[in-house]
Amino acid sequence: MTSLNEIPIPTQAPFLLYDSKSAPFTLTSLSPFALTDAFIEYSVAVKQPILHFWSTDPLVILGMMDTKLPFFEPALSVLGDAQYEYVVRNSGGLAVVSDPGILNLSLIFPEEEQRISIDEGYRRMHYLIAETFKDYGKSIDAAEIADSYCPGEYDLSIDGRKIAGISQRRIKGGIAIMIYISVNGDQANRGALIRNFYQQGLDGTKTKWDFPTINPNSMTTLEEAFAIPFTLPQVKHNITLTLQKMNNAQLSAGVYTELIHQSYDIGMKKMKKRNEKLL
Repeated sequence: MTSLNEIPIPTQAPFLLYDSKSAPFTLTSLSPFALTDAFIEYSVAVKQPILHFWSTDPLVILGMMDTKLPFFEPALSVLGDAQYEYVVRNSGGLAVVSDPGILNLSLIFPEEEQRISIDEGYRRMHYLIAETFKDYGKSIDAAEIADSYCPGEYDLSIDGRKIAGISQRRIKGGIAIMIYISVNGDQANRGALIRNFYQQGLDGTKTKWDFPTINPNSMTTLEEAFAIPFTLPQVKHNITLTLQKMNNAQLSAGVYTELIHQSYDIGMKKMKKRNEKLL
């Protein structure tokens, strides 16, 4: 298990706050990934960190390795039959679920001269989420939940059940540390969907790639774990307050500048090309 050391999030410059709900263009299932790249580039250009919130309609976010499933097309039909869209993201990992009960957020930093290590990036996100919920009576731990979907060393869990997963993306001198948090909704159904996806995609075949054997009960939501209601706006508010309290961090509303628009358009073209090729 990864211990949570005191890792204050650097606040030399004010954080810029973006929420995709306020984006000045029509969003698609590919938009969050193009926006992430645009925000990384913008963070580097203005030398300011960014906090970015986003959520989606029912969507399965696939990793590149998922496309290696021997029966990939039949596996995709499992998702389509369940009324889920699907995309292949431009960062590492395996399939995860996003829907209106899932909050996705990114901490984005310009790296400049000092590179943020992979472990430090994960620890910063763990620290932020653990601090946000420290007064609810249960600790949030970081350790792999092997029978969850997209298992990793920095899975966040409460009482041994996964509530969040973290990934990273680095481009052009900047880093995005991304997390999905299961806030509310039917997490067992989400887990069963991805379990069925892999069962169909493998159909008993052994491969050189490692795909998880998913137990839907290995995962839960904030609402279930703490036994109190949570909404996405409430969780966003709590995370924002926590970030403000860290070293008296400042946050200001981000503006969708011309640079962000241009980078977003480029990113959308890349994501469309990637998904047309892989899907």
